[in-house]
Amino acid sequence: MSISQEQLVRCSVAVDIGASRTRVYLKGVGLVVDEPSAVALNARTGALVAVGGQAEAMTGRTPAHIRVARPVGPNGITDIEMAQRMLRHLIHARVRRSWRFHPALRAAACTPHDAEPLTQRAMIDTLAGLGARRVMLVDTLIATAVGAGLPVPAAEGTLIVVCGTAMTQIAVLSLGNVVAAEKVPVGGEAVDRALVEHLRINHEVMLRSHTVGRVHRELALAGAQGAALLEVQGRDVVSGRPRSVQVDPAAVEQAAGAPMLTVLDGIRSVLRRCPPDLVADIGERGIVLAGENATMPGLETMLRTSVGLPVHIAERPDVAAVVGLGSMIEKGPPLETLPDVTSGASGLPEPAPASAQAPPPQNGQAAEVAAD
Repeated sequence: MSISQEQLVRCSVAVDIGASRTRVYLKGVGLVVDEPSAVALNARTGALVAVGGQAEAMTGRTPAHIRVARPVGPNGITDIEMAQRMLRHLIHARVRRSWRFHPALRAAACTPHDAEPLTQRAMIDTLAGLGARRVMLVDTLIATAVGAGLPVPAAEGTLIVVCGTAMTQIAVLSLGNVVAAEKVPVGGEAVDRALVEHLRINHEVMLRSHTVGRVHRELALAGAQGAALLEVQGRDVVSGRPRSVQVDPAAVEQAAGAPMLTVLDGIRSVLRRCPPDLVADIGERGIVLAGENATMPGLETMLRTSVGLPVHIAERPDVAAVVGLGSMIEKGPPLETLPDVTSGASGLPEPAPASAQAPPPQNGQAAEVAAD
């Protein structure tokens, strides 16, 4: 089922619930929620101890009766009740008042491309439990392309790569629709695991979960500056005591980039399924990176070298999806020509036959306009 732009502009809230972060865009206000998709739960009482950033900071530091859970997986919401409880705490009073004063509240939400019916139903039930009377599901690829400022409605080929925490989505867009797409079950988490495993096996140290991303960036910077070795602090695998080791940035970067080779295969697969004219457009425009891990060290260089196309990173890659969805629900001229926001068919309305057309209104007589 396709969703028109007219239906989207009736929505008051845009939601992007991802495996890494949850973001909420309020119409007329902007981005009001941008927090990690994490909850800290007391296993004895079932009460929530913390949500969002506070729960994220508790990872690996909690006692036995408190666990940190993530109600969102790579393909969508996995625990509806927990996702509702998380959203209720993340959404502050201003948003709740706005929702309360809209008895027929409509919400728009991002879903992965070709999401399973159960995944779609989980998103709808989650937002319906928070008061939404109707939920519009929009393809994450379309929303991200709009948020990245790409010419989505134009008859031009655009290749976008959405790098998430647990999954990477690749698509070629034209005329507001997905021409070819591929979902790769590799994301930032796989790269972090590869980095941790390399240091554990080759240097016998374990990194703290909160420092993996920072160490990866420092190693990439050291490699770019030509440093031969870089000191990394971690926990000794045998003794458990803190220990520092000298690490070769080039070797670590090669190990961490190995999982992203699957993304290269996905890009090649998508290009093979595209018409030659769209491939020619992509050759001129290049690849656009967006998503939570679009700025991952080494990703841009690897794609440019291996695929042989220019690579561009969106201006705000991490929030491109929710910003694009937010611009869809706002009334703005850039999106008035958007033919469709899903993969369904769309077209121009056929004019009525001359015999069936109503006569023009006479002076002093107003024409009737049907309104929903």
